[in-house]
Amino acid sequence: MTGLRDQSDAEFEAFVRDARVRLRRALIGAVGLDRVDDAVAEALAWAVEHRRELAGMGNPVGYLFRVGQSRVRVRKQPRLVAAGVTHLPDVEPGLPAALASLPEAQRVSVWLAHGCGWSHADIAEALGISSSTVATHVARAMTRLRAELGVVDVDAR
Repeated sequence: MTGLRDQSDAEFEAFVRDARVRLRRALIGAVGLDRVDDAVAEALAWAVEHRRELAGMGNPVGYLFRVGQSRVRVRKQPRLVAAGVTHLPDVEPGLPAALASLPEAQRVSVWLAHGCGWSHADIAEALGISSSTVATHVARAMTRLRAELGVVDVDAR
């Protein structure tokens, strides 16, 4: 997002509105529903305070993802589904629990890749790891999810 520094206030506000939606979706997989609003607020507060630093970044939303994640880090598994929800339309019923049981790096990588449609390069930049490490996390996560949910990988046949 080069030129962020030169943007008008209205353009920066539009960036923040877009970033808020993308961050909320991405951070649910990293910090869970209980802390996602706090994580998004922390990330966007940082964005407003550090607008000039953000201007030179190639993936400002990825960086803000990391800010939000680190500001609300807690050592327990995130809750990925709202309390009381027993069925999600078009989602395998065991998927939320299976996702929550994954190691954090795998859960976040597979969530961003498949749940949010981020490229491995964007995930790598946001997490501060290499693209090949992201690919490994996603592959291992998918293998564990398939095994836990009893799903056959049609590409492996």
